[in-house]
Amino acid sequence: MIDSTPLPLAGPEAGLRADAVRNRALLLEAAARLAAERGAAAITMENVAVAAGVGKGTVSRRFGDRNGLLQALLDRSEIQFQEAFLSGPPPLGPGAGAATRLRAFGPAVLRHERANLDLYLAAEPSPGRRFLIPARQLRHRHVTLLVREAVPGSDAGLLAHTLLASVDLVLVDHLVRAGGVSPEQVEAGWHDLLDRLLA
Repeated sequence: MIDSTPLPLAGPEAGLRADAVRNRALLLEAAARLAAERGAAAITMENVAVAAGVGKGTVSRRFGDRNGLLQALLDRSEIQFQEAFLSGPPPLGPGAGAATRLRAFGPAVLRHERANLDLYLAAEPSPGRRFLIPARQLRHRHVTLLVREAVPGSDAGLLAHTLLASVDLVLVDHLVRAGGVSPEQVEAGWHDLLDRLLA
């Protein structure tokens, strides 16, 4: 049985006062409105504070920095995606073999991130932080467990990094925009890599 217990996302802090919870919800609503009306580039700490009618310090206290705010904004769709691969129906969720789930996982990541591309690109953390994002850690742990089951005796953690690198958001966006590669080709590349790994 694969244990893919979700890692906590950057959600509300435990024990927040009621007014702090309201402020957080108000700030996320304002950020989502800005993103819908003007794109992710409009989501700055100052713009969100103005849109929510609070001081900039309130935004900083709730989210730390712009990246924390963007990650929190992505939490809802990320949680839905996590539910799909952790407990949803096969072939992505439990009930299918590890190899089948791996085949479904890459395309699911690609489609999920394309649906939220503007926000994901804006939320892309600095190189020093990119592997510390809880959602990324969960994806890596999930793929590691599937690889360990599908390819016993392998260095599953390293292979999981290799597989996930092939569907890296920044790389895929570059390939699609500048390289003339279609999303379907990227999905086919994921399957080709898996076929070679599982052969």
